Amino acid sequence: MSESGKRVILTGSTGFIGANLARRLLGDGHDVHLLVRPAENRWRLKSIVDDVQLHTVALQQQERLGEIVAEIDPEWVFHLAAYGSYSSQRDVQTIVSTNYNGAVNLVEACLRTGFEAFVNAGSSSEYGYMDHAPHESELAEPNSHYAATKAAATLYCRFTAHQQQRRLATLRLYSVFGPWEEPTRLLPTLILCALRGELPPLVSPTIARDFVYVDDVVDAFISAAKAPLDDLGAVFNVGTGIQTTLYQLVQIVRDRFGIDVDPKWGSMPDRHWDTDVWVSDPTSIQAQLGWKPAYELGDGLEHFADWLASDPAVHQYYETARTVPS
Repeated sequence: MSESGKRVILTGSTGFIGANLARRLLGDGHDVHLLVRPAENRWRLKSIVDDVQLHTVALQQQERLGEIVAEIDPEWVFHLAAYGSYSSQRDVQTIVSTNYNGAVNLVEACLRTGFEAFVNAGSSSEYGYMDHAPHESELAEPNSHYAATKAAATLYCRFTAHQQQRRLATLRLYSVFGPWEEPTRLLPTLILCALRGELPPLVSPTIARDFVYVDDVVDAFISAAKAPLDDLGAVFNVGTGIQTTLYQLVQIVRDRFGIDVDPKWGSMPDRHWDTDVWVSDPTSIQAQLGWKPAYELGDGLEHFADWLASDPAVHQYYETARTVPS
């Protein structure tokens, strides 16, 4: 499979992972087409809007979506559009219509034109609450409407891959962080406070996650499109395989940024989705795609901070947009 000059469709580019992937695809010389919902906030795309082909369409608009896909005739498709991953996104019908129906509509439209590779963004929340690092072959036990629809989309892509003999891989993403991340989330909030020599309100120190830097996640998407797949509908966990508690995270931030203040544990109430076990098993993606994260957590945090400091306008946006970490 040739690596250069692909016609690429990307959904979810207004989100932070998609915005990073769009920039990587442009940097690699691909012809990048972004499918963006009407009235979607496009602040992450301002610096690249003249370098991409922008198509305004909702994934629920089947006829219009089919016309756009047929016009592009994509070789690679990256599906990252989603709704419900933030606590403010609670409408169940929108969750279903976006995460499942939208995925089905996009796959069906792309099947009519053909493609070399379709990579679907899944979620570690498809596994639900586990007391260990789950393997991709384990039964999904979704812990929310969002997780249930993501699991359904994963199963649909896997079934279609086998039925149609097409490459439709799914990447189950763990706790991704880095440039363009939503300002209200935990790590941007931590970094913004650290740059001022402060710490934000904090929940329980035992809360745990598997943090993976966004550049590594972008590499995983590219690898899933390029690398041979023994299983056309393969599902891969994308995480470091290292669990980090909030206590450990705060210690890393204090050490890396020279913070002298003590954390105030429990100064923010725990969220219902928090858990003290959340870690990936990345052995499959390492063995089959040769993917391994290049960034250790502390290094990723410093790269994120450097990115924020490099653009005063973006830094100011993060400061003014920040409210409560999510």
